[in-house]
Amino acid sequence: QEVYPVGSFVFYTGDKEWKSPETLKETLKSIPPEMEPYINDWRLPVVELKTMDVRKLTNQRLKEVVEISQSMFAGNYDELSENRKIETENFMMAATFTRTKIKREDLPEGDEINMCEAMDRLFQRFENQGIEKGKREEKQNTLKEQLKVKLGTLSRPLEKQLTNTSLEKLN
Repeated sequence: QEVYPVGSFVFYTGDKEWKSPETLKETLKSIPPEMEPYINDWRLPVVELKTMDVRKLTNQRLKEVVEISQSMFAGNYDELSENRKIETENFMMAATFTRTKIKREDLPEGDEINMCEAMDRLFQRFENQGIEKGKREEKQNTLKEQLKVKLGTLSRPLEKQLTNTSLEKLN
């Protein structure tokens, strides 16, 4: 039976350099001196996802997740549109790291996805959301103008209510 080491690490995705603690003891506020010898000082290896050298990774799955994440962070969607197959879970993991709002139903069925097809679906969804947002804003502006003509001025609560109202209710 093979034994694999297990460890924790931090995938950092912030814009600034990591300045937070990197050991367990650094995260604790104060340690009584008599307890010091009994506390393990585990390191939290920090991996800066945006800048790490993907060529150094030997695990293909991790390499794929990092490559996709870096392309998403850089906004390099042309590179993501390459006609290659990847595991759906790897794509979802990269989306999580980059806070890209992708739903499972936006992706093609199956364990593997064609990146070209996945990016086409994603852009189509974003485009449709933009059209919906544009229609809602147009309706809001029209309604606001009509109410201003009718009432003279709009109260802040009424303007806020119009801004937060769905397209269906505006219609």
